This record gives sequence, C-alpha cells and structure tokens, in this order.
Amino acid sequence: MSEQTLHIEGTVESIVFHNEITGYTVIDLDAGGELITVVGELGETDVGESLILEGSYITHKKFGTQFQAVYCERKLPSTVVNIEKYLASGAIKGIGPGLAKKIVNVFGDQTLSVLENDPYRLSQVRGISQKMCESIAEEAKKLFSLKVIMSFFSQYEIKSQFAMNTFRQHGADAMTLIKSNPYILCSDSIGLDFRKADEIAHDMHIQKNSDKRVIAGMQYILRENAIRSGHTCLPVDSLLELSKNALEITERDFFSSLNAAIDDHELFDFMKNDREYTYLPDYFYAESYISDRIHILKSFSSPEDFDYDTLIDIEEEEKNIHYQTLQRKAINTAISRGLMILTGGPGTGKTTTLDAIISIFRKRGERVLLTAPTGRAAKRMSDLTGCTAKTIHRLLEVVYDASGRLTFAHNENNPLDCDVVIIDEMSMVDVVLFEKLLRALRLGCRLVMVGDTDQLPSVGAGNLLRDLILSGEVPVVQLTEIFRQAQQSCIVTNAHRIISGELPDLTRKDSDFFFFRRSDYTNATELIVSLNRDRLPKAYNYSPLDDIQIISPSRKGTVGTIELNKVLQNALNPPDRLKHEVKSMIYTYRTGDKVMQTRNNYDLVWKRGSEQGTGVFNGDIGKIVSVNSATQTAVVDFDGRVTAYTFDLLPQLELAYAITVHKSQGCEFEAVIMPVMGGFEKLSYRNLLYTAVTRAKKLLILVGTEDKIERMVANIRRTRRYTCLRAMLMKEPDKDISSSEPESTAELMTIGGMTDTEE
Repeated sequence: MSEQTLHIEGTVESIVFHNEITGYTVIDLDAGGELITVVGELGETDVGESLILEGSYITHKKFGTQFQAVYCERKLPSTVVNIEKYLASGAIKGIGPGLAKKIVNVFGDQTLSVLENDPYRLSQVRGISQKMCESIAEEAKKLFSLKVIMSFFSQYEIKSQFAMNTFRQHGADAMTLIKSNPYILCSDSIGLDFRKADEIAHDMHIQKNSDKRVIAGMQYILRENAIRSGHTCLPVDSLLELSKNALEITERDFFSSLNAAIDDHELFDFMKNDREYTYLPDYFYAESYISDRIHILKSFSSPEDFDYDTLIDIEEEEKNIHYQTLQRKAINTAISRGLMILTGGPGTGKTTTLDAIISIFRKRGERVLLTAPTGRAAKRMSDLTGCTAKTIHRLLEVVYDASGRLTFAHNENNPLDCDVVIIDEMSMVDVVLFEKLLRALRLGCRLVMVGDTDQLPSVGAGNLLRDLILSGEVPVVQLTEIFRQAQQSCIVTNAHRIISGELPDLTRKDSDFFFFRRSDYTNATELIVSLNRDRLPKAYNYSPLDDIQIISPSRKGTVGTIELNKVLQNALNPPDRLKHEVKSMIYTYRTGDKVMQTRNNYDLVWKRGSEQGTGVFNGDIGKIVSVNSATQTAVVDFDGRVTAYTFDLLPQLELAYAITVHKSQGCEFEAVIMPVMGGFEKLSYRNLLYTAVTRAKKLLILVGTEDKIERMVANIRRTRRYTCLRAMLMKEPDKDISSSEPESTAELMTIGGMTDTEE
C-alpha cells in the first residue's frame, strides 16, 4: 500500500461483496465518470449512495488496482435519479424498484428527507397501506440511525466495525445514548478504546472529573488488568494510583466516583486482610458464585466413613492393575464426595486413576461427561481415556440470547444431562468460564477436577486451581510417586527435578531429553530450524508441522515467537507462485501455514463433513488450506473443522511454527524444541520452564545456555494475580492469608500501557 493518503468521492455503482458480520465490502464506485474498485470495512453500503473516502491505491496481483479505504463518510444521494437507484437497491426493507419509482414520483428530491423525518407521509403514495407504511417507517428509522452513527464515527476516524457494534447493541437510540454518555462505547460489547471515547467526550465538554469519565476509566483499567495480567480485582490503593495518573484526577474525585459506581453496582468491593479490593461485576459475580456453589457441592458428599474399596478391588482384578495408596484414595474420594481435585506431576498415574474413576461411575449407571478448556486438551483426554471429551464451550453450547449477546445454552434453567462432570487441565480454566460450567450442573451432580498446580495459571483472569486448593475447602488428592515405567523417561524425571528446585540432567545423549549449548542467537536459530526441518524428521520420521513444536518463553526478541515464526515459515513453507498469500501488519499468511487462533471467536462457522458448528477458540491450532483474494477469505483446517476467515479477521491468527509457553498450555506434542537463552528475566522462572518441558510426549530439546536454565530453576517467582476467591471460599475475609500468596510484585496495566510480559 502506498504511504500517501488520498481523498476520493463518488457514487456506489454496485456491491461486489459484503460481509454482514465484519462490514468488509468490495464496491464499484463512480468517481466523476471513472469506475474505481474500493475495498475496506465500509459497513452497510447501498447502490446510489455517495461516499467520501480516504485511503490509498494498492495493486492486487489478480484484480489489479484497487482503492483501499481506511475511513468512510456517507452522503445520501441528492438527485432524483440517484435517490430512486438507492431505494431500488433494497436499502430499505420493503421498498423495491417499482415502489421506489412511485415514492420518488410523489416526493422528488425530498424523498429521503421525508423517509428520515416524517416517514408516515408514505401513506400518500398509491399502493402503500397503513400497515406497510408503519413497517417501512420502522426500517427507515434503523437505516438512518446506522448512517448517522457511521457518519459520526468517521469524524473521529473510528472504524465502521465499532459503529456496527454500537448499532447492534443500542439500535436506533444509539446516538442519543452516545451524546448522553460517550463512554458506553468502551463496554465489552462495543470495545472502543477508552482514549478514543475520551476524545469524543472532550468535544462534548464532559469534565475530566465527571463520574461518567472516572467510572469508565476505572472500569477500563480493571478490564485491561483482567485481560492482560489475569487480575480479577485490584486493591483500591493500586487502582487509585493508576486512575490518578491516567485520568489526571484527584484522590477526592476518585473516591467520589468509586462510591457512586459501587452504589449503582457498576463496580463491587471486597475486604481481604484489611485491604479493600475493587471488582468489575462479571468477575465479582463469578468468584462469589464459585464460592457459594463449591460449598453446596460439598454438602452432597457421602459420610466420611463411606468406603468403596470393594469396587476398587474389582477394578484392579479386571484390569490387572495394582493401584498405589494415593491412587486408591483419589478413586475413593471421587466417587464418595460431591467434588474433588486430583493433582500431580507427569508420570504419577493421573490418567490411570481417572480411568478407574470413570469406569466405576459408569458401572454404577451414572452418566459421565468429560471436558477440558481447549480443543487439543479435550482430544488428548479422549485419546488417553478412550471416552469422548468436549471443550467446555462446546459442552455448554454457545448461543445468542434475545438481545443478540453470546451466552450458553446450558445453565441453571437448562442443566447438563449428567451425574458426573470430569474436567481435565484445570490450571487453564479461568473463573468466568468455571462459573458458567457450575451454573450448568444440576443439584447433586458430582465434579472431579484434574490438573497440575505447578503449571502456569490460566490465560483468562483468576488463579482458580491454586485458590481452590489453598482454601482447604475442596478435597484434594495429590499423586506424588512416579511410576517405574515413567522413571525411564528423562522428560518426566527432569520435570520433577525442575519443580523440586534441582537442575535437570543436561548430560545424557541416549534418552528423550537433550541439551544443545548455544550462546549466539544466530547459531541457536539456525540449529532450531535444522532440527525442525531436517534432523528430527530424518531421525524419528516426525512431521515438521504436525509432530514438532517450537515453544519459546517470549514473543519478543531474536528467539521469540514473532521472529522465529518468520524464519521457520521461510524454511518450512517458503513463497511459491502456486501458493496464494495475504500480508498483515506482522505476518504474511500463505497456503500451508501453521496458525493459531489467539482469542475466542464464537461467530466463526466451521464444518466437518456434514457436521456444522460455530466457535473457534483461543489456542486452537490449524493449517491454512487456501487463500482467495477474490472473496477476501482464507480457509483454515482445525483438526478437521474447516473455517473461513475474511481477511479482516486474520489478525486473530498468529503463525504457530513457534508458540509461547503460555499458549502451549493444555497441549502435548511428540517433540518440543525450546530456546533458553538471555534476556526477558520476568519470563525466566521455574514454573514456566516446567510447563514447557511437560508439553513434550517423546522428545524434548533445549537450545541455549546452562546459566539460563540454572536461573530459571532457581527463580521460584510465580505470577501474582489479585483475586479474593480463596478468602470467599474460606468465608473468613478478615483472616490473614497473605503468607501463602506469591511474593513477586504483581504487574499492573494502565490506560494505553503494557507491562513487559510475553503478551
């Protein structure tokens, strides 16, 4: 794209392509007699409409010269000919070519003014009944409301997708609400950056210390800290300092607005250790509900002396297995209590224990559902147990409610049809998703949670598994003994050494755990490429894309995922005239690329044979099977679920030849290669190294320096997350529980700022 920004005006001659969800549109524009192909997020555009566009010309290798529009301002047609063409195109539901001609014959060049300001005058047109008039008036109101929003947003160079989000959320009343409080645009459902809403508010002369502004600013800070750093709440004193600096307000302004927000339930507060914490409603409701429901689940437990040893003996005899003492305890607890947590490191027999739990439940005639937070974790659970497992999202079934908001089909009013739910990879589950799952369990349904508390916490907010365990309110069985067979694996033994604070054995050359010393970044990168592309496929018959995964601590740096992905893409899937591609700000995506979805998208439609569903979720890994510039789409295959992305959605994908340790959670790969060298000390700690090592099933290779590995093992820092769930569970908010909290400093986000994390 040329760097020069150009300005063009014209009339829409035809609509070539339009995506209703994203607003991406391809049109032919009549610009003073010259027909120009225009592409961009133009929203609802109709034939005959006049557009003022800013952007630049690009040259498409197949379609030639196109004008890439960045901003769009609408001018409704003013001539009789263009007004008739505009209405005949179907701009207003209920008006076709014939009726358009009749209406224009009556009202002439005042037609659009009549439709916008006094649409009931349409009853003067022969053939339009009172009922039809009312229907057209309602459609006209919607149309002109959206046009007004689009025009208003264009003044601030706000993309049309936000206008469409606003209109979906608030309908014809949107502009009235924006003028009353422009900060509604920062809500989750619209998603406009606070700074842009602040710009609009400034033009509306809203004062800096206005409750509307300060409350919206606090909510934005809390939301950014939840998304970026995993905090479900913030201490009031921390929120005060962040708000004062970002919003340029006084302490008095802050507390005045905070109290008003709490009174109106726009924010919530909670006392823990004599320190006050502030919550957004969603996270407060989630942690409060989890606490209450956990105590209800406990009340359905069998008596303490209830014993299932006979059933366990039968399992041992049928499967020719001898369960260890802790395994027997875990099985007994799972089938005799309302809920329990099964935890333990690799090789300690969690899967064998889980098989017995499932078997006994089913022999008792109980309906068991298996679930995990990601598609790969669910597939792994299915492979290990031989039973069908679904992601939590698919188990709960994502649907839209009456107002168009995303929700789950299964809840208190429509619980899951089961007696037992077993969740694997609990360390990855955030508090909001767990709350939704708990709401879908009928009274009396048992809950078995399986996870490794030594792994990294969830990508979403909260420290759920750790809080549940440390509260002492949930029965926990931790498996500690490594099975003899697992002891043969250096991956397993070194993982346990790492989490115990011991250095892994880096000397062996005859096992499944290898170390290659490299201190130079260029040499390290070359080795990683060689191992991935040539050496491991030749030695082990591994697929470079399907079996081998590069995992890096950081996104940034020479051996961070961004740079590694570019190098690996060039090595494993180089450019070819037969491979179509499309460029984005960071990556070039081409046919054959390995990619990962980086956020939950509930709208994406996928097909698997005759099966169809919706939703692609954060962490799903797939492969681009085609790129089509004509339709502006790329098709991605996620383990058989085929999904079409419009080009504007591609930023939701990242190349996945290399992924971060955080993004690898819940996955297992035949072979893992991990760079461990220099820099990014905040990402050099024990649990991160442990999590990366435990992603490898058969082969783990570390490339870097012994010094870096030693520092990671020695660093017991855990990512501190602010949460009050444990205090809520203990029902003793004033009890001092700080001694068991992580000692490291929590990372906080401000408006427009980022901390030095892997994200």
